[in-house]
Amino acid sequence: MDQAKIERLQKKYAPKKGPEMPKGPMMKGPGPRRGPGGPGGAGMPGGKPKNMKKTVGRLFGYISEDTPKLVFVFFCVIANTIASLAGSYMLRPIINNITEGAGLDALAKGLMVMAAIYVVAVVCQYAQQRIMIGVSQKALQKLRNDLFEKVQKLPVKFYDTHNHGDIMSRFTNDVDVVGEMMNNTVVQIISGSISLIGTFCLMVYTNVWLTIVTVVMIPIMLQAGKWVAGHSRKYYKDQQAALGALNGFVEETVTGQKVVKVFCHEETATEEFEFLNHDLRDKQIKAQFYGGIMGPVMGNLSQVGYALTACIGALLCVLRGFDIGGLTIFVGYSRQFSRPINELSMQVNTIFSAMAGAERVFDVMDSEPEAADVTGAWQILEVDGRSVYVQKGQDVLSMSEEERAALQPVKGAIALSDVDFGYVPEKQILKGISLYADPGQKIAFVGSTGAGKTTITNLINRFYDIDGGTITMDGIDIREMERDSLRKNIAMVLQDTHLFTGTVRENIRYGRLDATDEEVEAAARVASAHSFIMRLEHGYDTMIEGDGANLSQGQRQLLNIARAAISKAPVLILDEATSSVDTRTEKHIERGMDRIMAQRTTLVIAHRLSTVRNANAIMVLENGVIVERGDHEDLLAQKGRYYDLYTGLTELD
Repeated sequence: MDQAKIERLQKKYAPKKGPEMPKGPMMKGPGPRRGPGGPGGAGMPGGKPKNMKKTVGRLFGYISEDTPKLVFVFFCVIANTIASLAGSYMLRPIINNITEGAGLDALAKGLMVMAAIYVVAVVCQYAQQRIMIGVSQKALQKLRNDLFEKVQKLPVKFYDTHNHGDIMSRFTNDVDVVGEMMNNTVVQIISGSISLIGTFCLMVYTNVWLTIVTVVMIPIMLQAGKWVAGHSRKYYKDQQAALGALNGFVEETVTGQKVVKVFCHEETATEEFEFLNHDLRDKQIKAQFYGGIMGPVMGNLSQVGYALTACIGALLCVLRGFDIGGLTIFVGYSRQFSRPINELSMQVNTIFSAMAGAERVFDVMDSEPEAADVTGAWQILEVDGRSVYVQKGQDVLSMSEEERAALQPVKGAIALSDVDFGYVPEKQILKGISLYADPGQKIAFVGSTGAGKTTITNLINRFYDIDGGTITMDGIDIREMERDSLRKNIAMVLQDTHLFTGTVRENIRYGRLDATDEEVEAAARVASAHSFIMRLEHGYDTMIEGDGANLSQGQRQLLNIARAAISKAPVLILDEATSSVDTRTEKHIERGMDRIMAQRTTLVIAHRLSTVRNANAIMVLENGVIVERGDHEDLLAQKGRYYDLYTGLTELD
């Protein structure tokens, strides 16, 4: 790869300083790609965690529910450590008895006691590991559940400004490294700390002077470990960031593989992957190098201390009468004393990697959710077989029949009054939009790409909140309505179909989960989908996988229309629902849509002007402003923008 391409890719994937808002209607697909430093990117900036104490506290909050089990694990760790220390100390009397000529009975008795002690250690170690794994996996399950639950509550804006592959990486790579720390590191830190204290006490009890010699080496080992850990921390963060960026690119490329092939960008995609893969390799080399040298550095320093202790201990045996058994266990303690330090140092890499992953998970969990509904928001409920507006907190059951009959029914009248909106403050998308759609009317939007057609439908659903003006449904400001109630009463058929893994029946029922099988089939008939469904191998029980890869584009769209039909929503939004199908299939889809549009307020966005001829009113938008309005005949008579578009004098930009 030449230097010019490298510089271009470095600029493309450079860390962003902050989230970038979309510059047009809600984007489709994986969304914009981010560099490692941006909020939508793969990781955090290098350096220390933003708040390590807070992150650790939040992580341990997930295992605090199993406090009794943790207490038992703690006692098992203590028992295991004490048993291990006691078992090694038994060597002193055994060796001394042998050097003093004691018989085989004393040797056998000592060995049996040692074996019993080590059995206790093994049982305790097994219990602590078995219990701790269960506790940690339960905590990870709750962490994933909380993360997924939060992801469902995030606004559309979050997905428009964050890489989908990187969001998925939070559930996999980042949670995995947290799990690795919970499974092993926590117990090893506790065990290592207790072992360190216990070993030091036994060393002092055995020989004070040799203890001083051993302890002198500790500051040197700690300083070396600190130096390695300081470099390791940064590179492990960079590694997580690069891994998230690579995952995001792979997800984006695989999702858009047809586009890649159509435009013959395989080579370009390969080059970009090589760049990201090379970047990941470089960061992994640095992270693994500093993580890998921790053991050898600490191990070699430990060997130096071990050799020094053995030499001085031998002199004490010769000159001061120090017993050989004492020297034997002390050199063992000398090595054992440095081992917890080595193990704790080795765990630093896992800890920092886990903290990096945990902070990335908590970054998503701390993202601003959709604004809460206002106090006393209007709900849409089924009362006496009617859909009516009820304010939150009102007790419908305590109302009289007259009061229930007086509740405002849901009809689906939509009105926009002087609506202003921009995805970013610097650029206004809609400017003073005013229109209304009465129940049963069909309102069409036409205009150039970026004129604001899809933005209007996003605002009606409250995917975004308007900057000025009002949007009402049956005279009620949608900002004063409960979001769930609003969206349940607006059905959408989008240009980009999306089917979930499951049966055809389950995908149609997604529009209303309590629908019966008969209602599912009725909705399919309304959408003109029943005939092709019955030709499938298993009919309504045919499994759909890979977003409906085994169906044609038209068939997928018909299932989407059936999904909208079963919802019984009084408002229907069709966003270029027929733009990606052939003319013959379009006729089937139009027949299906005509059936479900009956008695519903329908808002249609279409590039094919032939599909909006029968609309009650057509709104022509340009640059966020309605420049013409009227029915098909009126607009042709005006001989303005619509006339030019319909007759082919000009084309949509």
